Amino acid sequence: MSDDTIVVDTNIVVYAYDTFDKKKHESCKALIEAGFRGELKLAVSNQILAELFFVLTRKLKNPFSPEDAEAIVTGIADSTNWTKISYTHETTKKAVSISKNSSAPFWDALIAATALENDISQIFTENTKDFEKIQKMSAKNPMKL
Repeated sequence: MSDDTIVVDTNIVVYAYDTFDKKKHESCKALIEAGFRGELKLAVSNQILAELFFVLTRKLKNPFSPEDAEAIVTGIADSTNWTKISYTHETTKKAVSISKNSSAPFWDALIAATALENDISQIFTENTKDFEKIQKMSAKNPMKL
């Protein structure tokens, strides 16, 4: 993977599609669209795609229909301009270690472990404080750039 590939956390993708917070929506939408156009090298893990479907259909004030959420997840999964990364049982063991050693939440540690296994050390997330605890990861909030 190249040094300029950046993992996009679930919250950023959700903001790109959910219009509840207009300011967050606009900045995240621009980022996601740049990824679809290939102007930014963006990546998601299978965990992020699964979380995305769940959040879009269950956690929002105005949830998406399963069909609309499926179209969003499938659009990213099938895009040739997005990098998709996966984890294994070995990644899970690394995530346990990362979580234990950094006090980062396990699910964030799993995203980080998956990214690091794929030579990606950057993440766009609103949750910079937990990712900054993880060695070798650089977290940026695109809404504050």
